[in-house]
Amino acid sequence: MDVDADTVRRIARLARLRVTEEEVAALQGELSGILDWIEQLDEVDTSVVEPLTRVIPMTLKKRADKVTDGEIEEQILANAPAQEDAMFAVPKVVE
Repeated sequence: MDVDADTVRRIARLARLRVTEEEVAALQGELSGILDWIEQLDEVDTSVVEPLTRVIPMTLKKRADKVTDGEIEEQILANAPAQEDAMFAVPKVVE
């Protein structure tokens, strides 16, 4: 597939790239080559290939979906510079 100079300029504008006229000529050949390679991929018969998301099958580890406080409240509050009623105490910032 041949790409003309106007198409190269449009692609460069969409990609927010500044290209000179010399670069337009070089990019025409490169983009045409890329599109030719993609056309070759269209020739491959993939009708018997199953869609997949990864090469190696993997299942996620599952755990019970329950809400907890982590059961380490004392350890967390030990890092607080100030605490009040088992909560972090912070200075007032809005009047």
